[in-house]
Amino acid sequence: MRVSEAMSREVRIASPDQSIAEAARIMAEIDAGSLPVGEDDRLVGMITDRDIAIRGVAKHCKPDTSIREVMTPDVKYCFEDEDLAHVARNMGNVQVRRLPVLNRQKRLVGIVSLGDVAGEAQPRHAGEALKKVSEPGGLHGQSLAGIR
Repeated sequence: MRVSEAMSREVRIASPDQSIAEAARIMAEIDAGSLPVGEDDRLVGMITDRDIAIRGVAKHCKPDTSIREVMTPDVKYCFEDEDLAHVARNMGNVQVRRLPVLNRQKRLVGIVSLGDVAGEAQPRHAGEALKKVSEPGGLHGQSLAGIR
């Protein structure tokens, strides 16, 4: 099965100049814990609820702090035509629950999560990835070795 068959196609993109309060509101609206950050038609980062809490609130940033100040700038992604099981294994190895999905022209076309993997009759792959993601000492944010 390909990533395109499991991913969510409805993706909201934040601007790096928006505030972390706006990012949190968007996450609440769409019931998601992360947002791709785009500028000039390109992905420039990811912001997660954890980025807001750990890099923002814990460091006493104000709600009007720009996303750029707390986002993870190293964007990691997968391609829509990649094998879903392979991507799930990589997500586990690098300990992330969600990845932006690009087409081969490097345009954002969706987001894939471990929940998407589990929902597409691949619970074994999702379970293995989740076990690795949940191990202590994982990477914070989107710094992913083994995925672009």
